[in-house]
Amino acid sequence: MTQGASEHTAAAFSGPVAVASDEAALSDLFREHAPFVWRTLRSLGFSPSDADDLSQEVFLVVLQRLSDFEGRSSLRTWIYGIAVRVARAHRRRASTRCEKPYAAPPEGTTTSCPQNEALDREAWELLRRALDELDDDKRAVFVLFEIEQLPMTEVASALECPPQTAYSRLYAAREHVQSFMRRASRERWAG
Repeated sequence: MTQGASEHTAAAFSGPVAVASDEAALSDLFREHAPFVWRTLRSLGFSPSDADDLSQEVFLVVLQRLSDFEGRSSLRTWIYGIAVRVARAHRRRASTRCEKPYAAPPEGTTTSCPQNEALDREAWELLRRALDELDDDKRAVFVLFEIEQLPMTEVASALECPPQTAYSRLYAAREHVQSFMRRASRERWAG
């Protein structure tokens, strides 16, 4: 679905018509944004089952708040901001223990030989370990900008921070990831 279609979908939920009455628009909204929301939650360190549950929670919030969407950002950015806040709230709950992310690379990564696949898995595992050491704010900026390749204006909007703050967090996250990778490389060749 295109950006214009997203705006049309948001418009279908506004006004006097009840949010739940337009099932087709809700279905389009979910179909367009659910895969990215799920990948974002996985990249933020949640297990597949937690990502499934949290994705549902994200879309419940979206459904409840869609009439509040003002269009100051794209619908996509607004939804991803909700996803990051839901993830942060989930981590803060005392009864919740954050599970370690997956060892395999995300879908869409294909290589032609087992050796390349093993190297890819190892690289993703190293990145996951580096990301595990970041605080939630730096990790969210890094994941949205570097992995999901959202423009920084959308990242800042999704995280409700000024662009300069988002850039500062990205710089710190990059420094940490690069330092982690250098350390891991030295340890690998020394051992």
